[in-house]
Amino acid sequence: MSLHTRNLFLTFIITFLSAFSPVLEAEEYPLPLGVPKPIVPSDNPITPEKVALGRKLYFDKRLSANDTVSCATCHDPQKGFADAGPVSTGINGQKGTRSAPTSLDAANYDLQFWDGRALTLEEQAKSPIINPVEMGMPSHDAVVEKLKGIQEYREDFQKVFGGEITIDNIAKAIASFERTLLSGNSPFDRYTYGGDKNALSDQAKKGLEIFNGKGRCITCHEFVSSYALFTDNKFHNLGVGMDKPNPDMGRYDVTKEDKDKGAFKTPTLRNIALTAPYMHDGSEPTLEAAVEFYDKGGNPNPYLSGEMRPLNLTKEEKQALVEFLKSLTSSNIDQLIKPTT
Repeated sequence: MSLHTRNLFLTFIITFLSAFSPVLEAEEYPLPLGVPKPIVPSDNPITPEKVALGRKLYFDKRLSANDTVSCATCHDPQKGFADAGPVSTGINGQKGTRSAPTSLDAANYDLQFWDGRALTLEEQAKSPIINPVEMGMPSHDAVVEKLKGIQEYREDFQKVFGGEITIDNIAKAIASFERTLLSGNSPFDRYTYGGDKNALSDQAKKGLEIFNGKGRCITCHEFVSSYALFTDNKFHNLGVGMDKPNPDMGRYDVTKEDKDKGAFKTPTLRNIALTAPYMHDGSEPTLEAAVEFYDKGGNPNPYLSGEMRPLNLTKEEKQALVEFLKSLTSSNIDQLIKPTT
């Protein structure tokens, strides 16, 4: 876990009882085994009504210019809150340049997007709406005016926020819904945190040993004794796409620091078996292919992360590692995708 994450988590523990509990009771905000409570901004406390509004907005294609694309189009619950495509498809069939990351557990990232350009879920929620390749609205003002023309939304925003529709409140509602998309209760969680030593198969247990040892996966996909984020919340150059004529520079486009060229955020591995294809450009179609990529040490380039090196895994070790990765699939996905009643 990064220092930034630890500090935020400690701050959250201190403020939780005074800021969060009175708004949404624990039984209304279930916390799956193995997952920490997310940070909740003081200016956007979670309420059941706000979560319900955020869910409605998340699935509403009317937030796009031609009523064909919603947040859930690229973050589909049936596909692990991703979209199963190498890159995302927006309005008018336009293709983006990066694979849609899962919305699951995004509340526990320090920064949002593959390149970390958004500091919060609220900031992230505003961006796709006005991206010409994604949802295509000409401006935030335009989406606000569009929703103001829908009586149901006028009533919802009055009820939840006590005022008219604004882009900030649209983002706050969507972010509140996303903070409830916490996955856990996987076989790994039951084995590691629940004390069920039969939750993992023998092959998955062997894979866990490789994950923590020879495979060196835990170097970036961290977990601790009380919960598992499976990310260090940092940015690394794995060499993905760096063999192309004009590679995506990733984090560098945000920081303009040479060390960040070709670096992308470490994604969580939770539910990884549901969110193929892999890497920021969707270039690895299967878990097996992704493991092979890491086994060879990535693609050489001047900015390759020091953590990337050949692993020399055997065929059996690779199979065990894949089996372990499959054990990170949560048992509460169906609960998360149930329609609001």
